[in-house]
Amino acid sequence: MMQIICPHCGPRAQSEFVYERTVDSVAPAGASHEAAMQTLFTRGNPRGVDEEIWRHTFGCRAWMVVTRHRATNEISNIRAVGPEALP
Repeated sequence: MMQIICPHCGPRAQSEFVYERTVDSVAPAGASHEAAMQTLFTRGNPRGVDEEIWRHTFGCRAWMVVTRHRATNEISNIRAVGPEALP
Protein backbone atom coordinates (compact mmCIF):
# COMPACT_ATOMS: atom_id res chain seq x y z
CA MET A 1 0.00 0.00 0.00
CA MET A 2 1.23 3.49 -0.80
CA GLN A 3 1.57 6.21 1.77
CA ILE A 4 0.44 9.62 0.55
CA ILE A 5 1.44 12.81 2.33
CA CYS A 6 -1.64 15.04 2.51
CA PRO A 7 -0.65 18.74 2.43
CA HIS A 8 -3.07 19.35 5.33
CA CYS A 9 -3.02 16.13 7.42
CA GLY A 10 0.46 14.67 6.86
CA PRO A 11 1.30 11.06 5.93
CA ARG A 12 -1.74 8.80 5.52
CA ALA A 13 -2.50 5.37 4.06
CA GLN A 14 -3.63 5.18 0.45
CA SER A 15 -6.95 3.71 1.61
CA GLU A 16 -7.97 7.19 2.85
CA PHE A 17 -7.64 8.63 -0.68
CA VAL A 18 -9.59 8.21 -3.89
CA TYR A 19 -7.95 8.46 -7.33
CA GLU A 20 -9.91 10.73 -9.66
CA ARG A 21 -8.06 11.00 -13.01
CA THR A 22 -4.93 12.32 -14.68
CA VAL A 23 -4.51 16.08 -14.93
CA ASP A 24 -4.34 15.97 -18.74
CA SER A 25 -7.89 14.54 -18.87
CA VAL A 26 -9.54 17.66 -17.43
CA ALA A 27 -11.27 19.63 -20.17
CA PRO A 28 -11.45 23.42 -19.81
CA ALA A 29 -14.91 24.75 -18.93
CA GLY A 30 -15.35 26.63 -22.22
CA ALA A 31 -14.08 23.86 -24.50
CA SER A 32 -16.09 22.85 -27.54
CA HIS A 33 -17.73 19.45 -27.59
CA GLU A 34 -15.09 18.09 -29.98
CA ALA A 35 -12.19 19.46 -27.91
CA ALA A 36 -13.67 18.06 -24.69
CA MET A 37 -14.13 14.62 -26.26
CA GLN A 38 -10.56 14.72 -27.56
CA THR A 39 -9.25 15.61 -24.09
CA LEU A 40 -11.30 12.95 -22.31
CA PHE A 41 -10.91 9.98 -24.61
CA THR A 42 -7.71 10.31 -26.66
CA ARG A 43 -4.86 10.84 -24.24
CA GLY A 44 -1.66 9.03 -23.45
CA ASN A 45 -1.21 6.35 -20.84
CA PRO A 46 2.48 6.74 -20.02
CA ARG A 47 4.35 4.07 -18.11
CA GLY A 48 6.53 6.68 -16.41
CA VAL A 49 5.80 9.75 -14.32
CA ASP A 50 2.36 11.35 -14.58
CA GLU A 51 0.33 13.93 -12.67
CA GLU A 52 -2.88 12.58 -11.14
CA ILE A 53 -5.75 14.13 -9.23
CA TRP A 54 -6.50 12.50 -5.86
CA ARG A 55 -8.91 13.39 -3.06
CA HIS A 56 -8.41 12.80 0.66
CA THR A 57 -11.95 11.45 0.95
CA PHE A 58 -11.66 9.85 4.38
CA GLY A 59 -9.74 12.76 5.89
CA CYS A 60 -9.81 16.49 5.22
CA ARG A 61 -11.56 15.98 1.82
CA ALA A 62 -8.96 18.15 0.06
CA TRP A 63 -8.09 17.72 -3.61
CA MET A 64 -4.43 17.38 -4.60
CA VAL A 65 -2.22 16.72 -7.59
CA VAL A 66 0.12 13.79 -7.02
CA THR A 67 3.13 13.32 -9.30
CA ARG A 68 3.59 9.54 -9.33
CA HIS A 69 5.58 7.00 -11.34
CA ARG A 70 2.99 4.54 -12.60
CA ALA A 71 5.24 1.49 -12.61
CA THR A 72 6.96 1.94 -9.25
CA ASN A 73 4.30 4.03 -7.43
CA GLU A 74 7.08 6.39 -6.31
CA ILE A 75 5.58 9.79 -5.43
CA SER A 76 7.85 12.73 -6.21
CA ASN A 77 5.55 15.69 -5.52
CA ILE A 78 2.17 16.50 -3.96
CA ARG A 79 0.43 19.85 -4.11
CA ALA A 80 -2.96 20.95 -2.86
CA VAL A 81 -5.28 22.40 -5.48
CA GLY A 82 -8.71 23.85 -5.82
CA PRO A 83 -10.91 24.15 -8.91
CA GLU A 84 -9.12 27.36 -9.90
CA ALA A 85 -5.83 25.47 -10.44
CA LEU A 86 -7.19 23.11 -13.09
CA PRO A 87 -7.67 24.02 -16.77
